[in-house]
Amino acid sequence: MTPSDPQAAYLAQFSETTGYLDFARYGPPSQAVVAASAAAMQSGATAGPGTVDDLMDATDRATRAAARLSGFATSSVTLIPNTSTGLFQAAFAIPPGPAVGEVLVSGGDFPANHYPLARAAQSGRIRLRVLAPPGGRMTPDVIAAELRPDTTAVSVSAVDFATGYRADLAGIRDVLGERLLIVDGIQGFGVTTQPWEVCDILVVGGQKWLRAGWGTGFLALSDRALEQVDPLLSGWTGAVDPTHYDGLIHPQAGGAARFSLTNLSPVDHAAFAAALELVESVGPAWIEQRIGERLDALHEALLPLGPTIRSSLDPAHRAGILSFALPDHQPAQLGKRLAAGGVTATVHASAVRLSVHATTTDAAIDAVTATIRGTW
Repeated sequence: MTPSDPQAAYLAQFSETTGYLDFARYGPPSQAVVAASAAAMQSGATAGPGTVDDLMDATDRATRAAARLSGFATSSVTLIPNTSTGLFQAAFAIPPGPAVGEVLVSGGDFPANHYPLARAAQSGRIRLRVLAPPGGRMTPDVIAAELRPDTTAVSVSAVDFATGYRADLAGIRDVLGERLLIVDGIQGFGVTTQPWEVCDILVVGGQKWLRAGWGTGFLALSDRALEQVDPLLSGWTGAVDPTHYDGLIHPQAGGAARFSLTNLSPVDHAAFAAALELVESVGPAWIEQRIGERLDALHEALLPLGPTIRSSLDPAHRAGILSFALPDHQPAQLGKRLAAGGVTATVHASAVRLSVHATTTDAAIDAVTATIRGTW
């Protein structure tokens, strides 16, 4: 590859330590993201006429990039500071209707998906039913068997945080009819090719696989959702004529703008725009392919150690996560050994979770096996 190759340019943007294999927790940002953040902060430090308006242009830039990558109209996308905020807004936007509707969620899902729905249920806006699907996998068949006439919405993760299992979003969409499909996309957006446009409410944080840093994310809504939802958590910037200060509560704005709570950090938005545009420069399909190759290499390297693999290795249902356990090794013990050898991983109760990105090298994979064997 030549320096002008966009793929080589993409890889050259990152400088995480060799043994970093924890992208499912946090993705170290690129040089472009760091530079965009620094430039925006420096501009704010020397503020003059027009500085704030110029900085806020980054909001539109990031919104447009998120729309292009997700397949939603720009007017159907709004920026959020993190996934939990978007999920709370989604939970409190589900229309109660004449009778309180039911929302389904997997009991094995990440807690950020549970608490918003639980709080909405406590308020009486929805009824929550927590499922225990086989293997924790919310498949179309599992969901279809659980649907009731009063089921209003189903909440799923596009990629399971513990195992990396990738949900069949298109298949789930097909069985739901006019019910709302709420999707937490943080573990897959930008690094897997999925039909994001089938989601009714898509919530994505940018600090993991998008490598945009904390304080970044977006919320996207389908036409179906925009017709049905009634966002309770909507602030002054989500209203018509927000800067017309007349002391009155204004009607909600159109499109996804109605979900806006307040002005967010244009510094974070500059970083988010840079991260999204970097993904666009090579495309999610190339990143997905490279992650798949790295995942295969990691799996092959672990096989001689006799692991129990907790993750799906089916290309149709995997992302960038490989969770495993070893005989005669407690996960906590194994995690300490990996950390001592310079390998960054997440330790869960029954498995060690490794997560690779397009920038993961052979040396990173070698560090895992050498450390476990005690020779690193």
